Amino acid sequence: MTPFHSLRATALRGGEVDFSDYAGKVVLVVNTASQCGFTPQYAGLEALWRGYRDQGLVILGFPCNQFGRQEPGGADSIVQTCEINYGVSFPMFAKVEVNGPGTHPVFDLLKREKPGLLGQPLRWNFTKFLVGRDGRVLRRFAPFTGPEKIEPHIRAALEA
Repeated sequence: MTPFHSLRATALRGGEVDFSDYAGKVVLVVNTASQCGFTPQYAGLEALWRGYRDQGLVILGFPCNQFGRQEPGGADSIVQTCEINYGVSFPMFAKVEVNGPGTHPVFDLLKREKPGLLGQPLRWNFTKFLVGRDGRVLRRFAPFTGPEKIEPHIRAALEA
């Protein structure tokens, strides 16, 4: 089992999710926020999810309040933004930290595997990591890289 597939995280509505469930899938992991200038990317992420989930894509959203306190609410508030405002149906997880001593193990691994241009720390919400079917972290995308620009990389990973 790969290090990625050995991880676990708490779903937004409770309960632990074992990432071994994602073995053989292409996974896009995104740190999200409900009150961010990039929040409209939820719509593009949902479009990717709907367009490619039958081919093996999974999108995992991890709310984070570390950047400008742009995710201040609890689970109900996050659900309101994601499901009602943007129609999000891909898996969302409980709020996490992506930097610092409280970094969630998912982001600890992702940042180690793909540290980015300026080193490991995430710089803002909506940083995205593409994980291949084999659990290897393939790419890291900056927050300003919209879902439509990631689509060719997702297609390539699905075809690999």
